[in-house]
Amino acid sequence: MRVSLGRRFGWLWGAYAVSALGTRLAFNALPLIAIDVLAAGPAEVSVLAAAGAAVGAAVALPLGPWAERRRKRPVMITMDLLRCAALLSVPAGYALGLLTFPQLLLVSVLVAAADITFGAAAGACLKALVRPEDLLTANARFEATSWTAIVLGLPLGGVAIGLFGPVVTVLADAGSYLLSAAGLRAIGGGEPRPAPAPVAPPRARDLFEGWRHLLAHPVLRPLFLNTVLVNALIMAVEPLLAVLLLRRLGLAPWQYGLAFAVPCLGGLVGSRLAGRAVARFGRHRVLLVAGSLRACWPVGLAFVGPGTGGLVLVTAVEFALITCLGVFNPVLATHRLEEVAPDHMTRVLTAWSVTAKAAVAALTALWGLLAVLVGLRRAIALAGLLLLVTPLLLPRRPAAPRLPDAAPQGAGRAG
Repeated sequence: MRVSLGRRFGWLWGAYAVSALGTRLAFNALPLIAIDVLAAGPAEVSVLAAAGAAVGAAVALPLGPWAERRRKRPVMITMDLLRCAALLSVPAGYALGLLTFPQLLLVSVLVAAADITFGAAAGACLKALVRPEDLLTANARFEATSWTAIVLGLPLGGVAIGLFGPVVTVLADAGSYLLSAAGLRAIGGGEPRPAPAPVAPPRARDLFEGWRHLLAHPVLRPLFLNTVLVNALIMAVEPLLAVLLLRRLGLAPWQYGLAFAVPCLGGLVGSRLAGRAVARFGRHRVLLVAGSLRACWPVGLAFVGPGTGGLVLVTAVEFALITCLGVFNPVLATHRLEEVAPDHMTRVLTAWSVTAKAAVAALTALWGLLAVLVGLRRAIALAGLLLLVTPLLLPRRPAAPRLPDAAPQGAGRAG
């Protein structure tokens, strides 16, 4: 039986869906524009991919305390409009013949910073908008939507880029953020008033409050360390796997796309199982089992061979991995929202996201160097072996029961 979470959640969900699809449609559009339009070389494209995300994370850091003291939906709308304006500058610059590489880099930085701030504010917004008992259902729907956007958006984006060029897909992505802002505006209703801003000016130590809270929290600390490390190790081998499959093993691009698009259906399966699994086995056991299982599969990627057998193995490994992620991610997101007090939510989520992006960037660069030194397969195998150790970071005992925060009950009446 499908649980209704109300009209206001429906607008939030719709806003997320349209922006997620737009992002996937325009996936890798900026690097393609740098290559096709600006004749950028490998070094410039690498800078665009790595430096944009890293600098964007640094820019987002002071926005956490800023957003903490403000109503969250206006912050989210502002971030949507900022991303829309930044992306619109690309087709405008292209049409006027004024597009430059520094402009693409600036757009990448602004979008990355706005992504982090939007996500942090969205967590606090969801917690205020949805009843505590419905948080897992809401997060599972977001998880399913994310994987659906990948399944649909990547191939559609590839077709659109082939037919119309990457500049048009950037325009579509910008439009998706405008639609997202309109959806957020349509939510309406009240929103809890944040705590009044301190009279004293912000201090440098306030920027690190999210990390202090995470590392001092006995429940969230192991989940934080585990999740950051697991995600970074998984993402670090993606470029190496692309080189192995496309260059060494000779898979066609459509086969490579198929091997990573079909497994995303596992995310839909996992997100639908998450609520049932928690109801039957309890949250702690689901986090422990799904969190452990998601670390077991990537080591198999080191044994991929040529031909149909290799294609089937990659697809099977990715499907198993993504199914486990589909179960684990919404349960973790719900657990995190319940464990963090409203007055720390935005800073904690900002710190989590900044750390995750920095870890992915650092380990991707490190594993690229490692592949040069020891070879592709050994580097992929090493990441898989390290992943097998990461379940040791998961909490071994369930968290003590915690009283619900007062904010969600008054969310609909706050002025």
